[in-house]
Amino acid sequence: MAHEKYQELLHTLHECMVACNHCYDACLQEDDVKMMTPCIRLDRECADICGYLAQAITRGTPYVAELASVCAKICEDCGNECKKHEQEHCQKCAEICFTCAEACKNVA
Repeated sequence: MAHEKYQELLHTLHECMVACNHCYDACLQEDDVKMMTPCIRLDRECADICGYLAQAITRGTPYVAELASVCAKICEDCGNECKKHEQEHCQKCAEICFTCAEACKNVA
């Protein structure tokens, strides 16, 4: 199977998707949700692209490099936004987003 060579990336994509979904949900619980809007939006974008890339890899897409490049950009943007916030969920999300961005860049 073609996706077997991407096992490490698939694991990282899943971790990033989970972290972004958690951050998204936790941001919605913050007192000033409006201030968290950019973070919430990027959490959704990042979780969605990570999930999509993982699905595309497992079905053998010929566009792994192109999708990984887009995923890296979104992960990096999400990480940069999350690191602006002091909340622990944002800081943890930023860390895994940067890790995922690097993993995607290595494939792109």
